[in-house]
Amino acid sequence: MRKKLQNTTSKLWALAAVAALLAVWQIACSTGMISKFMLPSPVDVVKAFIGDFPLLMENLKVTLIEAFLGLAIGVALGFVMAAAMDRFDRLYQALYPLVILTQTIPTVAIAPLLVLWFGYEMTPKVILIVIVTFFPITVSLLDGFRSADVDTMNLLRSMGATRLQVFRYVKLPGSLGAFFSSLRISVSYAVVGAVISEWLGGFSGLGVYMTKVKKAFSFDKMFAVIFLISGISLFLMWLVDVLQKKCMPWEDKK
Repeated sequence: MRKKLQNTTSKLWALAAVAALLAVWQIACSTGMISKFMLPSPVDVVKAFIGDFPLLMENLKVTLIEAFLGLAIGVALGFVMAAAMDRFDRLYQALYPLVILTQTIPTVAIAPLLVLWFGYEMTPKVILIVIVTFFPITVSLLDGFRSADVDTMNLLRSMGATRLQVFRYVKLPGSLGAFFSSLRISVSYAVVGAVISEWLGGFSGLGVYMTKVKKAFSFDKMFAVIFLISGISLFLMWLVDVLQKKCMPWEDKK
């Protein structure tokens, strides 16, 4: 009961801080302290969101399809790579530096090349999302696998357990916490990565929509997209929390 009360109180403080920020923003725009050309007011952003709602939803559908496809492939690839590197030390020594290297290259630099190689359809966007999402999954799962309790694994081996059984009953459950922590990061990366890839070429999606309204100097619509992307990312992270509670019910009992 006390834990739930603390969670509710912390959420109220967060909502109060957001409300105060929006109020200051609205006052600054309404009094002329900041030009609407430079920064539209929250009311103008809401009006733009309502006015272009059907168009926003149409473009959001494309962006979410790209994000979910890339995220699914990235999670699957990250799991396979982490399991393989945990099983084979030589493979770990060979691949881990390459995994790190993929994150040193700016995504903005990769995106034009992917568009050049694969065109303006969905393929280059999905590839870019895979690149930005598989890294946190791979690293977190690998750390989770390698931090499994040694005594428990030795006990199972002494009872005749196979490598697969040790992995299934010790390493995999023990890595779930790290996996869901990285999944929260990856779901937000997936949406942002999809939008960034759409900036550089495409026919539909929130990134393409943002490019069009920017050229028209409709900054209220740009902020509407920004808020929509933030809201979608927060919603997806909440879904990950719900999924974690379903998969790890013992965490709530602590």
